[in-house]
Amino acid sequence: MSSDRRAPISGATQVAAVIGSPVGHSLSPALHNAAFADLGIDWVYIACEVAPGRAAEALAAMGALGLGGLSVTMPHKAAAAGAVDVLDPAAAALRSVNTVVPEADGRLKGYSTDGAGFVAALAAAGQSVVGRTVCLLGGGGAARALADALARAGAAQVKVVNRTISAAEATAALAAGVGSVGSAADVRAAEIVVNATSVGMGSEQLPCDPTLLHAGQVVADIVYHPRDTALLRAARRVGATAVDGLGMLVHQAALAQVLWHGAAPSVAVMAAAAERELAARRQ
Repeated sequence: MSSDRRAPISGATQVAAVIGSPVGHSLSPALHNAAFADLGIDWVYIACEVAPGRAAEALAAMGALGLGGLSVTMPHKAAAAGAVDVLDPAAAALRSVNTVVPEADGRLKGYSTDGAGFVAALAAAGQSVVGRTVCLLGGGGAARALADALARAGAAQVKVVNRTISAAEATAALAAGVGSVGSAADVRAAEIVVNATSVGMGSEQLPCDPTLLHAGQVVADIVYHPRDTALLRAARRVGATAVDGLGMLVHQAALAQVLWHGAAPSVAVMAAAAERELAARRQ
């Protein structure tokens, strides 16, 4: 199938969902449903508002309802890690789950695809992290997922820069063997600079001093609203390669789909659906 139109929902349709609070703003239904339609499989994806503290109940209901897969967003990622039966290595290290897969034996397995999705997005932009020095801005959940994934993917160094040193230390520790706490000077020295904070979301704020950026660097942002952030514009002005945040969103979702049903969806189809949804919201 070549469009995001799907056949009518029937009693045989397999349901997947995202849980979060709030969840009404999520782009996940748009991009997942576009992928299902393009693959020609009888699945549908919905968003479910789940109040804080009720993630375990939602996961228990997953089995009872026969859901084919579950996405988990804030504030439930840590609770989901404690509620599943099995954790993949990244989810176990992070104690955070963003994807839940029902196993054939009835157990629920939790995965963290955020970090791997980011690495895949860089690769799709022609950028490998193998043997390269990365300066990671942030010490929250997203930064921790990226630190873990960057180390697993072969980064030579992961320098974590964050205002709260204890958070930077905890994040750097997840980049096993290659992570350390950095400083502003590491922004200039890095081959790859990553904004793993929410700074720049819906604003013109910058997560670092733009004069530290220079030609030859790769500058990536996990913020995708706006897609072209102030950081990315500053990077392009000095000749750096800019990688926007939509790629991470799409690639982590594509990895989740492979885990759910085994087929690799088109990331181009998913990205186009996300872009259409974002454009509609701007109107």
